[in-house]
Amino acid sequence: MTEQATEAPKPHPRAPRANAPQPVTVERLTGAQSLIRSLEAVGADTVFGIPGGAILPAYDPMMDSTKVRHVLVRHEQGAGHAASGYALATGKVGVCMATSGPGATNLVTPIADAHMDSVPMVAITGQVASPSIGTDAFQEADICGITMPVTKHNFLVTDPAEIPRTIAQAFHLAATGRPGPVLVDIAKDALQAQTTFSWPPSQDLPGYRPVSRPHAKQIREAARLLGESRRPVLYVGGGVIKAGASAELKELAELSGVPVTTTLMALGALPDDHPLHLGMPGMHGSVTAVTALQKSDLIIALGARFDDRVTGKIDSFAPYAKIVHADIDPAEIGKNRTADVPIVGDVKDVLRELSAVLREEQAAGRAHDFGAWRELLDRWRTTYPLGYDLPEDGSLSPQQVIERIGRLAPENTVYTAGVGQHQMWAAHFLNFTRPGTWLNSGGLGTMGYAVPAALGAKAGRPDATVWAIDGDGCFQMTNQELVTAALNGLPVKVAIINNGALGMVRQWQTLFYNQRYSNTTLHSGPDDVAPDLKGTRVPDFVKLAEAMGCVGLRCEDPADLDSVIEKANSINDRPVVVDFIVHEDAMVWPMVAAGTSNDDIMAARGVRPDFGDLDD
Repeated sequence: MTEQATEAPKPHPRAPRANAPQPVTVERLTGAQSLIRSLEAVGADTVFGIPGGAILPAYDPMMDSTKVRHVLVRHEQGAGHAASGYALATGKVGVCMATSGPGATNLVTPIADAHMDSVPMVAITGQVASPSIGTDAFQEADICGITMPVTKHNFLVTDPAEIPRTIAQAFHLAATGRPGPVLVDIAKDALQAQTTFSWPPSQDLPGYRPVSRPHAKQIREAARLLGESRRPVLYVGGGVIKAGASAELKELAELSGVPVTTTLMALGALPDDHPLHLGMPGMHGSVTAVTALQKSDLIIALGARFDDRVTGKIDSFAPYAKIVHADIDPAEIGKNRTADVPIVGDVKDVLRELSAVLREEQAAGRAHDFGAWRELLDRWRTTYPLGYDLPEDGSLSPQQVIERIGRLAPENTVYTAGVGQHQMWAAHFLNFTRPGTWLNSGGLGTMGYAVPAALGAKAGRPDATVWAIDGDGCFQMTNQELVTAALNGLPVKVAIINNGALGMVRQWQTLFYNQRYSNTTLHSGPDDVAPDLKGTRVPDFVKLAEAMGCVGLRCEDPADLDSVIEKANSINDRPVVVDFIVHEDAMVWPMVAAGTSNDDIMAARGVRPDFGDLDD
């Protein structure tokens, strides 16, 4: 039964008012049907998940939906990372679904990952029937309590009438302000019961008032500090990409002439080849980017959070610099470094208004000249460029593999990465010219992110080529999702940078643990175990790929590198996995050792930069 009502719902206090009342659709449905109708109404077109007892009522009406596609993953962690990859590649809210108990707890890692990296995601979980909540019923877990520290908000729904309003609010919360994950936990009896479905629902979110427009006084104060500075730097974080503000960033940089560093989460916000781009700062950032921040007298931080991987030892970070910190989340401002000028607001608006003030000043004859600063930075960039040595034994260099993948990939390829050495090499040796083409786990550092995130990105952008750059350690955590990719027509490409070890951990053992390689070798076990497997590859990634419905390739000889990559690029009817056997001793440089000052950056092993500025 469907009725049409003319009374408009109560709008969100900050929502624009409609010119005329909107008709309200009212129907009698089950709670599960109401859930699927709500997902359709908010524009969700793809859900990654696995059914189970408590969520099963929702899977029956989803089968009838012509608007919501469900992608059946092989592990709930894969569902969460796929939703994240979908969200980052499309700019829309990613959706994942799981059942109660272990299904829900398997989502905790990707939810925490999305929380750290401000990814808009809605996770929907089934819960045991409401009378059983709190009784330690079969497959019961307090997922709201478990995820409270790592969600932007979460809901427990026991009344089926609350489902439409809750879904509408969850998507609103996930996508507005500082994006983040929202959990909706729905009791099984609420999914099974009859209810009245009404859309659009009224929204009432008291206390949720994200500030978008920055204060004009703070913008002018930031412009004043810029005018007084000699060595300013724009420190750009992932918030610029989340805000869709890459064009505004480029405009401000070119208008002001201020050099730019882009964090691991912000790669592509300004093209890598732009003359004002210094590279990535941080523990494994470029020497120029790290040192520019360290020697600056003004840092304008845009959608960044001064995390430890960028700052190094915080009390020695950028000791000469005043700080302008712009972020939509007021909790980030002053959390790790005191801001001289705090600006709360959407970074897109901050950039626009700061550019407007600078244009006014330039029209009045108050132009800024940072030419001497840029010349100094260019000298550092020339003296300490990113690079690598080819192995003396003629084996494959991991950096060379990644660099060639980037050179041979089609334009606008989307890259995902796991965590570790291959992630840092990809950040250095791929060329990022557009936002939304680099997806990785930055804040949480989740191994196993690359493959499920890649299939999520491919589901959201089917016309784009998607390469997952993975390590052999990361790949073995979530490679089962290649079955998901193969069976759902998601032909991603996976490059396994196979050095037979947990590479980044092994690098630390080399540098800080006297080369005692405790439990970091992956291709063999203890000497007295499984002697029949000595000298073999376990697992054989080519055979594993083929067993999962993918094309499996292997490359060991640098002479074959380009032809293997080109073959992988030419296959677009199923996933491709390429096992690149690389030298095990390659290391990531530059490097700032954990807990030390950025002043102690090493350009390479045993090579400490000399900037000739001890009198500064």
